[in-house]
Amino acid sequence: MELSLVPADNNVADVAAKHGEEYKPETCGPECSEHRNEVFVARQPIFDRRQRVYGYELLFRPHLDSTASGTASSAASLRVITNSLLSIGVEALLAGTRAFINFPEQLLTDERALSLPPSMAVIEILETVKTGPAVMAACRNLRAKGYTLALDDFPQQADYAELAGLVDIIKVDFRATSAAEQEAILNHYLPRGVKMLAEKVETQEEFHRARELGYHYFQGYFFARPVIVSRREVPGFKLSYLRILREIHQPELEFQELESVIQSDVSLASKLLRYVNSAVFGWISPVQSIRQALALLGEQEIRTWASLAALHTLAVDKPDELMRMALLRARFCELVAPWEGLAHRKADLFLMGLFSLLDAMLDRPLAEILAEMRLTGECAHTLLGTSHPGQPMALIYTLVREYESGNWEAFSAAANQLHVPVEIIPELYLNAVAWSHQISRG
Repeated sequence: MELSLVPADNNVADVAAKHGEEYKPETCGPECSEHRNEVFVARQPIFDRRQRVYGYELLFRPHLDSTASGTASSAASLRVITNSLLSIGVEALLAGTRAFINFPEQLLTDERALSLPPSMAVIEILETVKTGPAVMAACRNLRAKGYTLALDDFPQQADYAELAGLVDIIKVDFRATSAAEQEAILNHYLPRGVKMLAEKVETQEEFHRARELGYHYFQGYFFARPVIVSRREVPGFKLSYLRILREIHQPELEFQELESVIQSDVSLASKLLRYVNSAVFGWISPVQSIRQALALLGEQEIRTWASLAALHTLAVDKPDELMRMALLRARFCELVAPWEGLAHRKADLFLMGLFSLLDAMLDRPLAEILAEMRLTGECAHTLLGTSHPGQPMALIYTLVREYESGNWEAFSAAANQLHVPVEIIPELYLNAVAWSHQISRG
C-alpha cells in the first residue's frame, strides 16, 4: 500500500493546475516503461551526532541523455516530487526519516513545495537561488506553514544574510571551505539557533572534527570508509565470524566443519535454529540440531544465511547504515544479474555486494580480509579492482556503486556496456532499498 504525501487541501494536481499544467500520475504496470525511465532517484544518508540516520538527500536525474541536468532543473525537481515520491511510496525510500529535496528558484516561488507534507520534506534551497523579494516571501510562507528549510552550499555573502536568518539548517561543504571558514560559519550562526550540517564529509577524521566543533548533522560517506590501523587486532568474537565466512565460501562446503564452527558459538547456533524453525519454512516437526538444520536448508541457503548473520555481528559497533548499505548493494547486484544473463551467478553477485564493505566493518584492508577468507576468483578481483576490463560482474558492481552515489555520467557509461534495460534500474534500486530496510529491521 502506498502512502499519500499530499495534503488533501493542496495536492500536486491542484498546484499543477494553478500553473496551467496537467498532472499525470503513474498508473501503468510493470509492462509499461513510459514513465519509469524518466527519473532516476538515489539517496545519500544524513546522520545526527550519534551516527543515526536523520534523513536522506535525494539525488535525481530526469533521464540519461548527455544534456540532462542532474540536480538544478525545475523539471527534475518536480518529477521527484510527483512521479517518484508519490508513486513509489515515501516509506519505501525513506524508512521513516526525512527527505532533503533540492529546490531551485522557480519551484520555491510557485508554491510547488506545498505539495509535500512538512513533517517529511526538508526544502533545500540551492546556492544558485537569488535572494529577491519573491524568494524571501516564499521562504517566509513555507516557514509559517511548518516546513524545515535548509540552505545548500552556504555562500558567506552579505546578500544571503537575510535568507540565512530564515532557514533552520545551513549546509557547509567541507570540500570547498577551509577549516577556518568551517569554524567561523558555525560560530556565527550557531548562537542564532541554526542547525549546522557538514556535507561532503569523507573521512572519520573530518566527522570527528566537525562533531567536536559543534555541527549537528553530517553528510558523506565517512561511515563507509575504513580507519586502517597497522596490524589491527580483530576482537575474538569477530574472528569466529570471519572463520564462518571462510568456511562457507570454500568451493566445496564442508558441512561437518561448518557444524562445528556454528556449534562453538551459542548465539549463532540459537539464531540458526530460530530461523530454520520460523514460519518461513513450516516444517511439520521442529528442527532440534544444527546438523539437521544444515541438511534441510541446503548449500545455497546456508551460504546466504550465514553471510548475513556473520556480517551483522562484524558491523555491530558501526553505524546501522553501514549494514543497510551492504544489504542494499547485495540485493541490487542480485536483481540486476538476470537482466545481464547472469541468473546463474545471482548468489555470487549477492555476496559480492555484501562483502564490499568488509573493510569498513573491520577497519582493515579488504585484500587482507579476503585473503583470510580464502575468497578468490572474479568476485574478489572485482572488489579489489583487479578484474579484467569489461567483465560483467565488474560492470554490474560499477553500475550499482555509481547509481547509489548519484554519479549519473559514470552510471550511464556502465549501463551502456551492459545489456540491462536502463529504464528498469530505478525499480530494481527501490526494490533493493525496501528489502534492505526490511532485513535490517528483522
